[in-house]
Amino acid sequence: MILLIKLILAHFIGDFLLQPKSWVVEKENRKAKSIKLYLHILIHGLLVLLILWDCNQWLLALLLMLAHGIIDTLKLYAQKENNKSKWFLIDQALHIISILVLWIVFFNPALNFTAWYDNTSLWIYAAALLFITVVSGIIMRELMYNWSKALNDGNDESLSNAGKYIGMLERIFVFIFVVTGNWEGIGFLLAAKSVFRFGDLKESKDRKLTEYILIGTLLSFGIAVGIGMLVLKLIENV
Repeated sequence: MILLIKLILAHFIGDFLLQPKSWVVEKENRKAKSIKLYLHILIHGLLVLLILWDCNQWLLALLLMLAHGIIDTLKLYAQKENNKSKWFLIDQALHIISILVLWIVFFNPALNFTAWYDNTSLWIYAAALLFITVVSGIIMRELMYNWSKALNDGNDESLSNAGKYIGMLERIFVFIFVVTGNWEGIGFLLAAKSVFRFGDLKESKDRKLTEYILIGTLLSFGIAVGIGMLVLKLIENV
């Protein structure tokens, strides 16, 4: 496993630490004609040999260089101005996959997939991460749908029942922090409320936006705290 980490470290150094912005711009402009592209690929190969500190791994370094060059060239010709973010993620994913595949081929690590599959903690964390990233986002969108419409309806009144729900959420969080001994969490709530001071707002539209942001912040924070506590409890009892 340490060898895989070293290979990934070499990739991060080559792709982020030792690749100036000017190189990226030149590669995007000249693509396969850019000298910087080939220099960048060479640096990745040298980094592999340097970090592994084993010249006998020249073939691994050569194949990683080749894979890196193919992936980077594909990205240069496929990405457009409106999809750079998407291709950045695709590019990095392909690099990590190529490193992983070559690591398995060259070092034949003893991978016990059955142990991973039967690891209860892994499944709990996977479910929790999926919930707080994707599922909770959809839940919050649906819960706050009517309030999000009110932001653009031209009405200067406060969001419906916003104060009621902010107070309920605050009290729930304070209760959780008290019973779990996390008194510093109350300080977080006080700091958050001081940031969104209603008295300093001069326009009702600003008040709506402030209430909307505050409800969203408390909901998001509450979901993360609740799921985190649930995960710890489940891990403790498995």
